[in-house]
Amino acid sequence: MYQHDYQYRVRYADTDQMGYVYYGNYARLYEIGRVEALRSLGFSYKEMEDSGVMMPVYENTSKFIAPALYDDLLTIRTTIKNIPAARVVFFYEILNSKGTLVHKGETTLVFVKMENNRLTTAPKELLDRLSPFFA
Repeated sequence: MYQHDYQYRVRYADTDQMGYVYYGNYARLYEIGRVEALRSLGFSYKEMEDSGVMMPVYENTSKFIAPALYDDLLTIRTTIKNIPAARVVFFYEILNSKGTLVHKGETTLVFVKMENNRLTTAPKELLDRLSPFFA
């Protein structure tokens, strides 16, 4: 299992009229979490795409537990529980500055060759970087 924490400060633009993080912004927080989790492994989304493989979102789920508020310092905890194959599932927990779980979610992404829009397996470089966490 691989897990990574990334901190994000809630900006005014992230909130609705009540000062709560707008529900549509959680998918963006997921993206931030997963990109930074992979970056922490030394793996770059951009380089993967430059090599001809993209990762579109196949499925997304969210569970709202408590509001995240303007100026909260959130921790986006991103976890990969299984080694990727043709798809990878990311699990998210978002905690506020008090350590309280305010949101959780999950996204499934698939690996697709850009030249023909066909499924492919996870890039070897990604598997090599993740494998120590699954040994």
